[in-house]
Amino acid sequence: MKVYVASSWRNPFQQKVVKKLRELGHEVYDFKNPQGNGVNTGFHWSEIDPNWEAWQPNEYVEHLKHPIADRGFKSDFDAMKWADCCVMVLPCGRSANTEAGWMKGSGKEVHVFMPISQEPELMYKIYDSVLIEFDQLSTIGAMSLNVL
Repeated sequence: MKVYVASSWRNPFQQKVVKKLRELGHEVYDFKNPQGNGVNTGFHWSEIDPNWEAWQPNEYVEHLKHPIADRGFKSDFDAMKWADCCVMVLPCGRSANTEAGWMKGSGKEVHVFMPISQEPELMYKIYDSVLIEFDQLSTIGAMSLNVL
């Protein structure tokens, strides 16, 4: 199965999830290494402006049009369209939640992976599962393959 892993740059579990899914035989898009070659380290706002955290709303809107932002968006969005399913690794932020929501709305399987306590979120009921153990990642795609 082709899997898009949505998470946060600061998430300590994201790389472990990518590794585990690959060990299980899935093709996995890793936004931290989108081309899988260790050279492209994904999109960073700091590539556009080292002072990005101080942007005012109008600066943010303008920088969304920057070629680096366009390239980063295209890489991730193309991968979202390519993938059969999404694993959203908590804790994460707005981007990962937007990605997971778009994928579910597009008819794709979405699983939430919550390895540590998080604030409860009622709307995660729209997703296919909430997984809490690394071993449960082996269930991804199983229903599609009629294994369960």
